[in-house]
Amino acid sequence: MSEKGKVVLAYSGGLDTSVAVRWIQETYKLDVVTLTIDMGAQKYLENARRRALDVGAIAAEVVDARETFVNYFCWPALRAGALYEDAYPLATALGRPLIAKLLVDTAKRHGARAVAHGCTGKGNDQVRFDVGIKTLAPGMKIIAPARECYMTRDEAINYAQKHNIKIDVTKKSPYSTDENLWGRSIECGAMEDAWIEPPEDAYQWTVNPCQAPDEPQYIELEFEKGVPVALDGADMDGPSLIAKLNEIAGGHGIGRIDHVENRLVGIKSREIYEAPAAKVLYEAHKALESICLTRPAQRFKSLVAEKYADNVYDGLWYSGFHQDLTAYVHSSQRAVSGTVRMKLYRGGAVKTGVKSPYSLYNKSLATYDEGDEFDHRAADGFIELHGLPSRIQSRFQQGPLQNSEQKVQTIPPEIEAG
Repeated sequence: MSEKGKVVLAYSGGLDTSVAVRWIQETYKLDVVTLTIDMGAQKYLENARRRALDVGAIAAEVVDARETFVNYFCWPALRAGALYEDAYPLATALGRPLIAKLLVDTAKRHGARAVAHGCTGKGNDQVRFDVGIKTLAPGMKIIAPARECYMTRDEAINYAQKHNIKIDVTKKSPYSTDENLWGRSIECGAMEDAWIEPPEDAYQWTVNPCQAPDEPQYIELEFEKGVPVALDGADMDGPSLIAKLNEIAGGHGIGRIDHVENRLVGIKSREIYEAPAAKVLYEAHKALESICLTRPAQRFKSLVAEKYADNVYDGLWYSGFHQDLTAYVHSSQRAVSGTVRMKLYRGGAVKTGVKSPYSLYNKSLATYDEGDEFDHRAADGFIELHGLPSRIQSRFQQGPLQNSEQKVQTIPPEIEAG
């Protein structure tokens, strides 16, 4: 890149990206345009814009992407039931493909020949950014200062201090965080020791469950085709509903996640998350599906959810496979509408009631009391047919089943002997 040009940098206002502005100017001799994206948790956007200009950016753009983020990323993941390794609601991972798209769009608008991000060489986000950007704009150059110069966190702090770059992080408080409406991630510092309990000062969205209110709070969530549309009877847009639920659930200590996860690059990493709204909504959505989906649909969707979560985590949002998974999820949610009552108490979110106009739960068939409409006489025939394959196998393969040298002991020896 010998000719003077522009680069658009994904800018959070934090340590890594503030250092990146100066580093790119020094290393590549490029003008830097910063792009700060509001996905709902950024509180000081104007400060970030001013900081970018103070550091040396020629322009600093701020984009409100809350509606887009919720409607096209959070809600689809919720409908899919996507939790990475059954724990992480993918808040950061869901934000990356949106940032990649906006980076490419902004670069094209400014005539920039490159985009940049602040990811290191050992994290997942570098993959999410790079794969997304190259899928959307194959010819776009990607600059990753933290990855290219192998700058440690202490070195980044020293670099910032040397060049008079104002930062909020210190060596005494070295947390690296990422926030959006769907969740907050916290890493680095003492938490890198998997034996140490996360320090209380790492949490900002949730109270300690031990200090949560003594009385439970009940809320009602209404869904339409798998999408939350109302809280306690009040219709709300997505960002407003999530923000309100973050406040309510966080006040009850709900949403803390301490997870040692398998990163895409092959290492295990101890990650701390706060996701109050996501935690409640996933539990509520799962409860609603339990009465609206058939047994095979529920079982198969759990497989789809795992693949969907892996695909998002691995940075493959814009892949054809993701579109295929999304098509199934969309179809599966056509009858997932109704209301779920949740009990919030001391770190827990528990379903206490669920109803739907499309419910497959039939009390007259399930009850053992008066009003039972189940045909008990049909049970004999059902059992006869259900057990037929086992009886046939026992009759015609009795020798191999009983005498195999590789026979698995399925009955305790003392019972079999008796």
